[in-house]
Amino acid sequence: MKKLFLIISLISLSLALHAQENTGDLKTLINQSFSYFPQFKELGQAIDVEQQRITLAKSAGLPSVQATGSYRYTSPVSQISIPAGGNVLDFSIMPKNNYNTSLDGSYMLWDFGVVKAGVDRAKAGLEYAKDNLEFNRNQVAFQVGNIYYQITYLKNAISIQDSVINFLEVNKKDTEIKFKNGDALKYDVLSIQSSIDQEGNRKIELQNNLNKQYALMEYATGTSIKANSSDFVFPAANNYDLNEALAEAQNNHPEFRLIKDRIQQAEAELKVSQTNGKPSLIMSGGTGYKNGFTPDLDKFRYNYSAGVTLNIPIYQGGRARKQVRLSQSQLLQTKYSEESLSNTYRKDIQQAMIDITSNTSSLINSARQVTEAKEAQKLAHSRYRNGIGTNLELTNASTNVQKAELTNLQYKYQLCVAQLTIAKLTGFKYW
Repeated sequence: MKKLFLIISLISLSLALHAQENTGDLKTLINQSFSYFPQFKELGQAIDVEQQRITLAKSAGLPSVQATGSYRYTSPVSQISIPAGGNVLDFSIMPKNNYNTSLDGSYMLWDFGVVKAGVDRAKAGLEYAKDNLEFNRNQVAFQVGNIYYQITYLKNAISIQDSVINFLEVNKKDTEIKFKNGDALKYDVLSIQSSIDQEGNRKIELQNNLNKQYALMEYATGTSIKANSSDFVFPAANNYDLNEALAEAQNNHPEFRLIKDRIQQAEAELKVSQTNGKPSLIMSGGTGYKNGFTPDLDKFRYNYSAGVTLNIPIYQGGRARKQVRLSQSQLLQTKYSEESLSNTYRKDIQQAMIDITSNTSSLINSARQVTEAKEAQKLAHSRYRNGIGTNLELTNASTNVQKAELTNLQYKYQLCVAQLTIAKLTGFKYW
């Protein structure tokens, strides 16, 4: 029974560990980071806040209704004395105890666009919050993609190291046989073992870097996810020239949309500033009960009122004009920042395109070098086994294969990162 319980426990533990360590392609990992990363929860809440600002701005144009009740004791009160025959009659024109209950309402009939300007400003804030979310998604997607392809690079580099170590192990066995037969020196065996140890240390370093990238991926996605790709295949083709790529960025990239949102916000702020100091026409009315009406001042009586109020600001210290000038300056500043951003993106896109062209050409040469180095390695190995070649020739041939494969791998990685950079700069969604 105890053995059965132990087996069930081990199976449950293995399933739990398997659930925590998922394999995922690039799209899966990026979307996982969107769901996990706390910053996106904050940005999503910012959108909700801006939506509430719109509702709040619209409420400024809605009717206002309030109920009030009050009591006030007044003493002394004004009196009127009237002679009546031989007597003098005293009449109070207001009561000492004043009671009042009322239901009052008001509505803005005409505000010269004040409410509309406030609503437009809030809507501009909402668009900025939405595009800010997309901008951060673009940034995080690039970071996850960079980690993903670094993992791919390191896995391939480790595979190359394994092939080098395996080749050296076979070479060592051949040399040990030759040493026993008197056809090789002890020095040759020790040299090969030294090379094996050196390549083993390089593999340990690569594995250490790979584990660090897995830790970064877990930080970005929230779970221990192992990238299952070993190929540098970017899920999008970048067939742009410089001007097309820049136009694509200006139309689609969230950072350019953020600039446009800031311009829209500045324009909305300018309109709000221009409404400062404008007249307003307000309709108001109320109904309720209070005392103080003749002839019985203490009697609680029903009353009502209605009217229209026109407010015309005459002098406010020039604040309205100063606010308009400030808003105009802020709008101009934001438009200049759009030009600066375009220049920066042009530079970055051009550099990424140069990297794509350079690495594409280098890949053709490096692939040929790998083929030639492997062929030379086969010849060196055959010569060594037949007693014609030396151990130094064989070691050099193995080193050349390793260098050629690592160089080819580096060009593949650099080409993929350059394509990833173009996608990031143009705002292309590859997730």
